[in-house]
Amino acid sequence: METEEKAQAWRKAILEVLAGRLNVTEASALLGVSRKTYYEKQERAFAGMLEALEDRSTGRPGNPVDPEKEELREELDASRKAMEQLAHKLRVQNVLRQALTEAGAHLSADKKKRAT
Repeated sequence: METEEKAQAWRKAILEVLAGRLNVTEASALLGVSRKTYYEKQERAFAGMLEALEDRSTGRPGNPVDPEKEELREELDASRKAMEQLAHKLRVQNVLRQALTEAGAHLSADKKKRAT
């Protein structure tokens, strides 16, 4: 008997027992197994049915995360943030330098005016 045919025979026997048309001894004999094996298989069938009836999450499954890629992504983000901070500091320094240069030029001009 093929695997699928065996599974169909088991399905039919279990349903017949549940419906009361066969008892476990008759179903076991029909399938050529012991009563113990019948009960074990019936329990597996019920467990599989319960699993199949559980709600499943909907939507697309998440992308698997590669730890190495995630670590590199975090390093890149940190580097970008540091670069932005340095660029901001450089802009502030340039503004201060320009302001000090202009203030120095004004002081020099004032000293020249006073000297004359």
